[in-house]
Amino acid sequence: MKKKFALEELDCANCAAKMEAAIKKLPGVQDATVSFLTQKLTVEADDDKFDEIMKEAAKVIKKIEPDCRIVM
Repeated sequence: MKKKFALEELDCANCAAKMEAAIKKLPGVQDATVSFLTQKLTVEADDDKFDEIMKEAAKVIKKIEPDCRIVM
């Protein structure tokens, strides 16, 4: 399954790159992109674990940039 999400309060291109790299390492994630320019997160992951993966992705984002959040 591949889905796109808006990101709010993403203030740093370097942070976006760190988020992308960390989300790609999560178990069950095939691919992920974080675009600072468009403020979008795209995640391709296992269908049966997608909600769980997105919860972990939200934690990763908060750790890197505490004000940033995923709009679902």
